[in-house]
Amino acid sequence: MVNSYCSDKYQYTMGKTFVDRGLDKTTAIFNMFYRTAPDNNNWAVVSGINEVLEMIGGFGTQTESFFRKFLPEESYRDFCRMLTSVKFTGDVYAMEEGQIAFPRQPVITVVAPLLEAQILETPLLTIMNHQMAVATKASRVTRSTSKPVSEFGSRRAHGPWAALHGAKAAYTAGCVSTSNILATIVFDIQSTGTMAHSYVTAFGCSVKSEYVAFDFYIKSHRGEGLILLVDTYDTLRSGIRNAIAAFKANNIDNTYEPFYGIRLDSGDLAYLSRKCREILDREGFSRCLIFASNALDEYLISDLERQNAAIDCYGVGDAIATSKHNPCFGNVYKMVQIDNTPVLKLSEDKAKVINPGFQITYRIYQNNESKADVTCLRGDRLAAAIEEGKEILLRDEYDQTRKTTYGEGSYVAEKLQHKVMENGKRLRPDTTAQEKRDRYLSELSCMNPTERRIINPHYHKVDISDDLYDLKMKLIYTIKEELNHV
Repeated sequence: MVNSYCSDKYQYTMGKTFVDRGLDKTTAIFNMFYRTAPDNNNWAVVSGINEVLEMIGGFGTQTESFFRKFLPEESYRDFCRMLTSVKFTGDVYAMEEGQIAFPRQPVITVVAPLLEAQILETPLLTIMNHQMAVATKASRVTRSTSKPVSEFGSRRAHGPWAALHGAKAAYTAGCVSTSNILATIVFDIQSTGTMAHSYVTAFGCSVKSEYVAFDFYIKSHRGEGLILLVDTYDTLRSGIRNAIAAFKANNIDNTYEPFYGIRLDSGDLAYLSRKCREILDREGFSRCLIFASNALDEYLISDLERQNAAIDCYGVGDAIATSKHNPCFGNVYKMVQIDNTPVLKLSEDKAKVINPGFQITYRIYQNNESKADVTCLRGDRLAAAIEEGKEILLRDEYDQTRKTTYGEGSYVAEKLQHKVMENGKRLRPDTTAQEKRDRYLSELSCMNPTERRIINPHYHKVDISDDLYDLKMKLIYTIKEELNHV
């Protein structure tokens, strides 16, 4: 079943009313954005755009009987018949996968007939909320260390689709490899793996059989990376000693290519890694890698780094694959314009009052450092000034006394949203997983180090243009005036 129709019923019950009222072909603009980033950060990593575009291409593939299964009432018969021919005919603007997005910026903008735009909401959010949750968590984990991090979370992911696309999102946001073999086939991401405890115990349940397991593994995989799991019985009294004996018996030493090492999967990883390093170095295995796993996340890895753990590589599973601390990402999909009329949703919570109108975001750079982001109405005065490279003034939306001027010729501006679909046709091919990852690493390198911190980061300057602010305030004032006279 195509995931275009992995939707909520109310998308279609609303759709019937749009058709009955003659609104279904009225042009609507929807923005997908998020309000608050996870873990007290103020940014997230974009992932999932390609899957959204593939999903959009799947509309118009079902028969009338499909729609009648969830809309069986007789009054829906004509509507169901019409749905068989509904394909997406609009335009889509989006940020690139691997880009860093800040709160309230449009990550995806849909411009389309109202019915088409509305029924995109649920499948679009399903894709983007999953992948951006995983990518943003992977970014935090990989930023907690300078050592390589592999994504090992397929078995904890919420299904095969989540495991596959979660591996892509994790790689985009800095992981060097994944345990998922489908990710290698589909996305050309390096897959890696060591061994399970069941491999060791398959040779028996004794210290002697552990050595036999290691010996046969080396013989079976010579020429590949060799990582031996050393904590099945006792890391220091059994595992590390059997690993060294097996390495010596098979002439594995510091000249071995591509690499060799051990893995720690339990216990006090800081203490055990340092003790294993001492033993390995004493035995002449100074190039033997120490790989660590065991329910790791960015906080535990940061702590291990502070303790000077002798760990060369980390494997992280459920913390990344399920975005364990914040498994529900907060992307929303809101109408911002209907038939050339800007609209918004009000809320007593200021953070939930959306920005109305057809928008575009610019990222301002000075000396290759990202300084500020500003979202404008397309073609407004600030957008025009930025496009022409003129002097610009950015004001904080919630504190007008906080403002920054960027002089003409002193900055470079980058558009963050690009048209990726026009009249229902895709304009750009998908980028490779490596290109997505390179985009992320490039964006990250342009951020101030204080904004990259895991704990208590400085917040990036994110503003809206004066014209967008004035439009927003005008709509709010108009609605409140009406309410005062109800």
